[in-house]
Amino acid sequence: QVQLVESGGGLVQAGGSLRLSCAASGRTLSTYGMGWFRQAPGKEREFVAAISWSGGSTYYADSVKGRFTISRDNAKNTVYLQMNSLKPEDTAVYYCAARPIGNVIGYLAGYNNWGQGTQVTVSS
Repeated sequence: QVQLVESGGGLVQAGGSLRLSCAASGRTLSTYGMGWFRQAPGKEREFVAAISWSGGSTYYADSVKGRFTISRDNAKNTVYLQMNSLKPEDTAVYYCAARPIGNVIGYLAGYNNWGQGTQVTVSS
């Protein structure tokens, strides 16, 4: 089992940027597919971005395409989500997720390891 800890959330004005980090322990992430999801109050958890084990393939939700970038550093066992041009509708708890198969997928059921989440609040 891999343990995931997110960090980097906070309060930012619309148009601003944040960089989320997801640090893993317990296992190396180098063979894992990784994803970021988010959940706004009163809404279901939704897919944001995913990256393959090597970083060679990425996949984004349409709502964040062109604004968010997912990346990983396998040497540091860490995955990142760079969020630019933030909008109030990006406000949510952001979760990091891992799956032992290294390809890219965008649905919740494909991930079996989850972090506790980090709050991102974008003010207008």
